[in-house]
Amino acid sequence: MENYLKIKNLVKEFPIRKGFFSKQVGSVHAVNNISFEIKKGETLGLVGESGCGKSTAGRCILGLLPVTSGSVEFNGEEIADKDLGKYKDLRRKMQIIFQNPYSSLNPRMTVEQILKEPLVIHQKLSKKEQNDFIAEILEMVGLNESVLKRYPHEFSGGQRQRIGIARALTLEPEFIVADEPVSALDISIQAQILNLLQKLKKDLNLTYLFISHDLSVIRHICDRVAVMYLGEIVEIATTEDLFDNPKHPYTQALLNSVPYPDPNQDLSGRITLKGDLPSPVNPPDGCKFHTRCPSVMEICRSVNPETTTISETHFANCHLLSQ
Repeated sequence: MENYLKIKNLVKEFPIRKGFFSKQVGSVHAVNNISFEIKKGETLGLVGESGCGKSTAGRCILGLLPVTSGSVEFNGEEIADKDLGKYKDLRRKMQIIFQNPYSSLNPRMTVEQILKEPLVIHQKLSKKEQNDFIAEILEMVGLNESVLKRYPHEFSGGQRQRIGIARALTLEPEFIVADEPVSALDISIQAQILNLLQKLKKDLNLTYLFISHDLSVIRHICDRVAVMYLGEIVEIATTEDLFDNPKHPYTQALLNSVPYPDPNQDLSGRITLKGDLPSPVNPPDGCKFHTRCPSVMEICRSVNPETTTISETHFANCHLLSQ
């Protein structure tokens, strides 16, 4: 598979302003110099704690947020420097499934209006063609035409997320950012939505960037996984490698944080996270994880580690790997 989306040295900072003249007094370092690639037809998982910059990275890739610096190359075309007007053509190829189906749908619009809006903006179809196309999309996501005249508040969480997925599919995109698409849903509904996303990927030849903090979901749906901590990617590998042979202490701690169903399980050797995530306004020097790392060395406090190649598909940023 060829590289379909290339992210290189992506940086996103949000200014902090105070006073009558809104003078900038600092910055929130949301995404700090991340690089990765997604191949056509694969699902790359982006995982990390809440506040690590996952959703911000996804929005920067789609142009929903302007990047501070760096490169976003989609299908061989540089798109990070495009203005909002030029993004219109890309909207048909790149879509997003939002995290919260309770807030991402306009409560004043019917399902029919929600699904027709992208078609009115981007495609010149007759009313009959629009109706036929919407009926087809609804069938794909497990709904029928009886929902068209109803409003979002009349549906359950799972049904709302299906409507959100249908909206993302109306322009027949090639690439979808799924931003925590099942985190607001019950476990039984999560399974249905994940199976639906996998079926759509196969049927429509989609490529996903799947953002989640739920490792069981990531393991189920992703081909490769990138682990993010405080705005930086610390490890990236195939799903099998990452879960069977994690190299970065943060990845190991994340995997060890998954609850065990057996209360008698011996957990004495597990690496556990202690303390809170440092502030992205004033991130620590050196390795960003050193303030919580159980294996911290003196070099970690001042020098940010380089990327170490473990295999052709496995990379991690940790001083322990270069010892």
